Amino acid sequence: MTQLIVHNIVTDNHSAQVFDTCALTYDARLMRRKVLTCDGGTAVLVDLEHTTSLNDGDLLALNDGRFIRIKAAAEPLYRVAGDLVRMAWHIGNRHMPCQFAGDHLLILRDPVIGHMLRDHLGADVAEIDAPFTPEGGAYGHGRTMPHAH
Repeated sequence: MTQLIVHNIVTDNHSAQVFDTCALTYDARLMRRKVLTCDGGTAVLVDLEHTTSLNDGDLLALNDGRFIRIKAAAEPLYRVAGDLVRMAWHIGNRHMPCQFAGDHLLILRDPVIGHMLRDHLGADVAEIDAPFTPEGGAYGHGRTMPHAH
């Protein structure tokens, strides 16, 4: 059997033939070299030149010409409602990834942050499980990554 290897990420090919899907949490979508087992059981080696943040919907281009679609997996989050501008400022001040979802914010569960938002800032904080696709960094797409000046 030929080993399936990923050397490339495709972000804008909506007509690609998708062979399998792979649901990954936010943290698991940051990778350079890793073996993934996809939802349909396909095992692939991701071997990228640089550490890359994969987004929901990205395609992994396999060495045999097929594609695997990345999906954001459900994970433990807080749904934060209330004064969203104030809450977003405090979340950002702690450099936490945050997803803006209209009338609420989504953040990864952190008991200390949940306590601060709920008990000190008056936010409505609910524990949910949902896909997490936070806003990208100010200097590019995807998560904030170190950069050279």
